[in-house]
Amino acid sequence: MTSGLPETSVAETLAEKIVALKPGELPAETVRKCEDLLIDVVGLCVTARNEDYIGSALAGCDDDGPCTAIGHKRTLNAAGAAFVNGTAAHGEDFDDTFEGGPVHAGAVIVPAVLAACERHNPDGRMALIGIAVGTEVLCRLSLVVPKAVHKAGFHPTAIFGAMGAAAGVGAALGLNARQIVDALGVAGSMAGGIIEYLAEGAWTKRLHAGWAAQSGIRAALLARAGFVGPRTVFEGVHGLFHGFAHTAEGNYDALTADFGTRWVTDTLAFKPYPCGTMAQPYIDCARRLAARGIKPEDVAEIVCEVAEGTVHRLWEPLADKQHPRNGYAAKFAVPYLLATGFVHGGVGLGAFTENAIRDPRVLALAAKVKFVIDPDNPYPNNYTGHIRAVLKDGSVVEDRQPYLRGGAQEPLTRQDVTDKFLLNAEHGGWSAVQSDAALKLMAGLYNGRVDLGALRN
Repeated sequence: MTSGLPETSVAETLAEKIVALKPGELPAETVRKCEDLLIDVVGLCVTARNEDYIGSALAGCDDDGPCTAIGHKRTLNAAGAAFVNGTAAHGEDFDDTFEGGPVHAGAVIVPAVLAACERHNPDGRMALIGIAVGTEVLCRLSLVVPKAVHKAGFHPTAIFGAMGAAAGVGAALGLNARQIVDALGVAGSMAGGIIEYLAEGAWTKRLHAGWAAQSGIRAALLARAGFVGPRTVFEGVHGLFHGFAHTAEGNYDALTADFGTRWVTDTLAFKPYPCGTMAQPYIDCARRLAARGIKPEDVAEIVCEVAEGTVHRLWEPLADKQHPRNGYAAKFAVPYLLATGFVHGGVGLGAFTENAIRDPRVLALAAKVKFVIDPDNPYPNNYTGHIRAVLKDGSVVEDRQPYLRGGAQEPLTRQDVTDKFLLNAEHGGWSAVQSDAALKLMAGLYNGRVDLGALRN
């Protein structure tokens, strides 16, 4: 063993636990969550299929092959399909969230595993194992050094997504422990994703999930073919956390200690609104205030208590968050989102058109929204909302949302997830017949052959 290196690395410990998992042995709740992820991700791919950024993503791919780009007739190779589907699933910021991260697992892992299985191992049982493993790895990685990756200027979904996808695809393709270690090691050199999209609402966050998904496939295939990666990819002095969290000191037990016996995947949250996760409880507060009969014009000022760790993404520069430059920037602007929920009673996909973000009543209210940092806010372990509205008559009204709806404390039901799928599919132009066929395909996918032909339209 090389001097100074551990006898058994973090990746080696993790890989041994991954290969010990067998089809049919996953807990029922984890299986159910993976079923929900499949339904949700396919619906998100359909709802985004006609958007301009997906047109660009498809046009930028010159790697046709046998794999499904969901909602499209054109087929791509496995990496290309994973890229397009991952970009689509994350594109409207309507995908699932792990509250401890925050990271978005489904938009990375489901596209990666589906494409890999469709091309290389069309066994639905192994697809289920792969999606469960990949999701679990991605989420647990976000707990090793909480908040540090975001603080360093990187998107945790992009960084940890490549690793989770490599693990998930490796599990789905039946790689042995040594190969999974190599896949993780290789994926560490493919991980990346800066958060400069926040400056002007550029599209790059959307591709982070897709890029991580295709990276995971490429890393797993390279490892299967014998390509060697560093086994100390996580904890090494030049490893993943040193590079993206600026420290190699972390709680690696959060990744490995009870992996395979306790599933954090079971706690994944599904969003009620298509926008930044931490904004959602504030929208709930705004809707409740409006439901009391308060008019936007009655409000003199709104002050929100917020978590310090969310300010640089969702609250500053305040003027830009009150008057976002474009529809995508608006998804990460709490003053705008809060005002939209107040004025219109909710925030749907239509809230991010060019006309919507110029709504004078919404912008007038958003301009009255300010924030103060709450040092006791429990973020990232819990996402809360708060509004204190001072009205023009001098009275004060206040509302709090203690958790993220759709999360562990108020999870969506299977019917809720299915209804969301149907609305997304309709928004993407699918007929009821197409949606029903897709739901039937997904209902049997984990117990049969991975055949995605019904999703190619």
